[in-house]
Amino acid sequence: MQQAGQPRQQLAVLPVRVGGFTLIELLVAITIMALMAVLSWRGLDGMARAQSQTSQRADEVLTLQAGLAQWKVDLDALTQTPFASSLDWDGRVLRLTRRTAPLGDGLVVVAWTRRSDAGGQWLRWQSPVLRTTGAWSDAWNRAAQWAQNASTEDRTREVQIMPLRDWQIFYFRSDAWTNPLSSDASQTAVTANPPAASTATSQTTVPEGVRLVLTLAPSSAISGKLTLDWVRPTLSGDKS
Repeated sequence: MQQAGQPRQQLAVLPVRVGGFTLIELLVAITIMALMAVLSWRGLDGMARAQSQTSQRADEVLTLQAGLAQWKVDLDALTQTPFASSLDWDGRVLRLTRRTAPLGDGLVVVAWTRRSDAGGQWLRWQSPVLRTTGAWSDAWNRAAQWAQNASTEDRTREVQIMPLRDWQIFYFRSDAWTNPLSSDASQTAVTANPPAASTATSQTTVPEGVRLVLTLAPSSAISGKLTLDWVRPTLSGDKS
């Protein structure tokens, strides 16, 4: 107890700091969070782009593989008849007459070309099933016309494989790869800028082998030259 006559002592009140952030601290924190968000978004965006490009290139490779497999299937199914040409290359389009699927009762005309008006795409065209000589002749001539100036109806029957810079065809005959347009074995190059396609339907002999040389576009998943050799299944003896 305070005794009488003694002065009353005053208690000192200390200031109490309230917890929280200053405005500057908040701005610094928000800036750091925004920077981290931007970096995270760029990382995720880069991963998404890389995944998209990888998927696109994988699709291109699979499409090319499917196209080359179809090329081999078409050549394996070549047929020789007294009234129809089996195989013809005029410098612009490769036309062939082949059997339909197993147990089929007709023939089809198949054509392969690279057409500039389609963006340099390597294209495959196939006719309906043919059962008469007249139908075959019409389809054979139609395939040549399709390679030069495709109609709207013919475009519905074509399949785009992939863009090419150029393509070449060689036949293996007389133990050498030669130009199909020339009987001179010393000439071995075939350009992709030929004259107008011929509509002749003379019977031809299937060569011992067919060499396909594709010059792929730089923008493709695979670039440069790709060579695929086909050997006639009924050929006997060792050929290379």
